[in-house]
Amino acid sequence: MLPGWLAGNYRANDLLIDLKPLAERAGARLHLADVIGLNTARKMLTLSSGEELEFDLLSLATGGETDISSLATLGDRLLPVRPVGLFMERWSAFLERAALASTVNVAVVGGGAAGVELAMGVESAIRGLFRNARVALVTPGEGFLVGHAPQVLTRALEELAKRRIDVHFAQAAGTEEGFLLSNGLHLSVDCAIAATGSRAPRWLARSGLTCSAAGFIAVSGDMRSISHPSIFAAGDIVDRVDRNLERSGVHAVKAGPVLAANLRAAIDGTAPARYQPRNRTLYLLALGDKRAIVSWGRFVAIGNWAWRIKDWIDRSFVARYTQPAQAGR
Repeated sequence: MLPGWLAGNYRANDLLIDLKPLAERAGARLHLADVIGLNTARKMLTLSSGEELEFDLLSLATGGETDISSLATLGDRLLPVRPVGLFMERWSAFLERAALASTVNVAVVGGGAAGVELAMGVESAIRGLFRNARVALVTPGEGFLVGHAPQVLTRALEELAKRRIDVHFAQAAGTEEGFLLSNGLHLSVDCAIAATGSRAPRWLARSGLTCSAAGFIAVSGDMRSISHPSIFAAGDIVDRVDRNLERSGVHAVKAGPVLAANLRAAIDGTAPARYQPRNRTLYLLALGDKRAIVSWGRFVAIGNWAWRIKDWIDRSFVARYTQPAQAGR
């Protein structure tokens, strides 16, 4: 829903879930901090707050880290998408600072679904605010909408062109004024949004867990570490050893109930379940103007009705975790 917030389709409260009432409802203790270390021998988790948490069972779903090392020279002009709350604050501050400018240049780095949706959302946001507004999307060609049907790529490129969003199929390196692209072009930017995908958190390398070549936790189909049976993980922090599975919000969400069931099974001593992705997945790519591209296998279409489906799904997801907590159920 973040690109929809950029476009003005949602308020901030529409897409944020307060964890405190959920934790209270579940009888859980909530620690708002980052994980900075894991000692598998001692079964100890170290947090950025200085706390150390002992565990018998551990479930990791922290997500990966946004890799911005090649863009860091941009300094304050660089806005990583994660953490989302901080991104929203910094984007709002950028619009306030640029309010009197007649020209603004914004670039989005990353050609996954998030990057494409963010570019559309940014274009919708700044179109009516500035006399001259330019939006660019920078992505390696092989990284553009990976895993989507070819018709989706074609439709997305048509929409980007229609909105005059410049697409640069290249690698980007940050400079003090913008980007130096691998095709030799230099791109001046006032704001750069990093949606470059995930890399493995650095603390994993020191954890003692068996990891994939890319540094992510190696798990089997039941989402359990192949080296430490007391540790489970899901989402962008894992690599499956039994199959290739792209990093996708769809898989992260669908694996959640399996992960929860397997934690209970580990306590009860019963057989775990396996997360089996569906052969076909429903994808909805928001275009920023209350339209979306929908794909289901070979079926691909575009329209307002597709956005309404996405809007209903997204709002229902947030409501599932906010309304019961607010009602104390």
